[in-house]
Amino acid sequence: MARRHWLAGRAAVLSALAASASAATPAQAPAWPDTPLARVEALALLQTLNADLLGHDSATLTLERWCGAHGLAAPARVVAERVRGADEPLPEDLRARLGAAAGEPVKYRRVRLACGGHVLSEADNWYLPGRLTAAMNRALDTTDTPFGKVVMPLRFHRQTLSAELLWSPLPEGWERAGALPPGKGRPLAIPAEVIRHRALLATGDGRPFAALVETYTGQVLGFAPPGG
Repeated sequence: MARRHWLAGRAAVLSALAASASAATPAQAPAWPDTPLARVEALALLQTLNADLLGHDSATLTLERWCGAHGLAAPARVVAERVRGADEPLPEDLRARLGAAAGEPVKYRRVRLACGGHVLSEADNWYLPGRLTAAMNRALDTTDTPFGKVVMPLRFHRQTLSAELLWSPLPEGWERAGALPPGKGRPLAIPAEVIRHRALLATGDGRPFAALVETYTGQVLGFAPPGG
C-alpha cells in the first residue's frame, strides 16, 4: 500500500515537472503522430535508451549523449538540480536489501536531470550516512555535488534490481500479429513516466550503502520522430 501511494505521488510530481519543462522550453517539443511507424520508432528508441542506461554507470553522461544525438539542446548539456526540501520514506524492500538496522539513520536526496529545458529524469536516492566518511557526509549535506562523484573514493559498483519499461506504444504480442495497430489520426499520447530503474550502490567488498529509484520521463522523446 505504501509503495502504491509513493508511486502515485511520483507520477503526479513528474507530470507537473514535464509541464513545467515544456513551458520553459523556447520551442515546444514536436508532437509525435499516432501512426504505426511512429509507434514502432518510439518503442525502438525507448528500448535503445534503456539498454544504454543499463550498460553505463553514469546516467548523466548517457542522457547527455542522448540529448546530443537527438537534438534536444545545443550544446547538449545535462544539468543536475537537487530538489531541496523533498523527502520520501525508504521503501521497506530497499531497506531490507541495504541491510539497514532498525533505527539506523537514513538520508534522502532527490535530483532532477534536465537538458535544454526538458526534465529527462528524476532520481530518488536513499543512503546510509554511517557507511560514508565524514567528508562525504559533509559534501552531501552542504553542496549539490552529484552523489556518485562524492562517493567515488569508495570504488563502488552498481547492482541493478529492476529495469522497467513503464509504457509501450505497441500492445503486448504485436510482433506476432498479422499487422500493426492502425493509427488514430491524432498526436501520440506519451505518458509522464516511461522507464524506471531500481538499483543499489555497494562498496568494493560488496557492502551496500545507497539505494536508487530513477524514473525517466516522456521528455526523453521530446524531439521530432525520425520518420517525420
